[in-house]
Amino acid sequence: MPTASSAGSLVDRFASLPPLLVATRIDKLRLAMHEAELDALVVTAPSNIRYLSGFTGSAGVVVVTPDDMVLVTDGRYTEQAADQLAASKAPSRLEITSTAQRELLSAAVANATRVGLEADHITWSTQRRYSEDWFQDSQVVPTTGLVEQLRRTKDDAELARMELAAAVADAALANRRSSLLDGLTESEFALALDSEMRRLGASGTSFETIVASGPNGAMPHARPTDRQLQDGDLVVLDFGCVVDGYCSDMTRTVAIGDVDPTCVQMLEVVTAANAAGVAAVGPGVAASEVDAAARAVIAEAGWLDAFTHGTGHGVGLDIHEAPRVAGTSTDTLSIGDVVTVEPGVYLPAHGGVRMEDSVVVTPEGCRPLTHTTKSPTP
Repeated sequence: MPTASSAGSLVDRFASLPPLLVATRIDKLRLAMHEAELDALVVTAPSNIRYLSGFTGSAGVVVVTPDDMVLVTDGRYTEQAADQLAASKAPSRLEITSTAQRELLSAAVANATRVGLEADHITWSTQRRYSEDWFQDSQVVPTTGLVEQLRRTKDDAELARMELAAAVADAALANRRSSLLDGLTESEFALALDSEMRRLGASGTSFETIVASGPNGAMPHARPTDRQLQDGDLVVLDFGCVVDGYCSDMTRTVAIGDVDPTCVQMLEVVTAANAAGVAAVGPGVAASEVDAAARAVIAEAGWLDAFTHGTGHGVGLDIHEAPRVAGTSTDTLSIGDVVTVEPGVYLPAHGGVRMEDSVVVTPEGCRPLTHTTKSPTP
């Protein structure tokens, strides 16, 4: 269990986070826009808006052109938007409106021949409104991943936040781990874990915490229930938290009391598969090769059909982002990518085992962000 000094070290790490270099990102995006032959890009995904401007409100649109960037939001965010733009030093001007969004956005792209929309983040009706009404003097074209590709490569300031989020999750589980033996329900332990991450400084969870015991563990994305943790259970714990917008993600599987020999073998095989996948991570490595390395260990044990999902995914401002780590992925890993490696085996008669680490790709291979022991002992 962390000592008072280790809890204090988390406080120190929060206080010493380096500033995010938001202002440097727009030039990289403009280069990508030039290569895509765009005169303007309308950014609507909240995480992409935050990445480019620092703005975290729930309503906003950013328009980027070769010589301008404008954030359009409404009166609820007048002060917040101004403060966040100033803090980020993003080269953006701010427009506040509750009624004239069409006029402001149309004016922002008035000189644009080709206007890009984020195809993965708008509805069909919104696309029609933009192309047939608001931007009818421009050619409106779909774009995919222009900002997301920039977000893949994490700089030192981003990694500091992700490492701290992972450290908070590590400490939270260490602080609460012994209570797995107290007869709590899945929901009660999930609440305790979530509360502990917040107590240690996280702004929230990065997704709904999974606590899946016994037969529930055979469902990879089971939600916590009122089932009580009991002797003989495998318990899958999949959780993470958010620090200054950046997510962590980790899974560990623990054994309550004595588990049957098949469960013991599942723990050994999945832990080895996780190690094989992590060892395969490195710059220039196809993401599919990482998947293959982890999957081969499980296949050798005869449980290939019980590994029913991809091996991992990128993590950052979103809990799932590029690159994708799966057998069908066409992505190649690059320095600065943060990916998960999370093989699993799911047998309804015995439960489930998943072991997940988040790692950052380095010139030498990778460096783990998650450090909680993989020992199954509560």
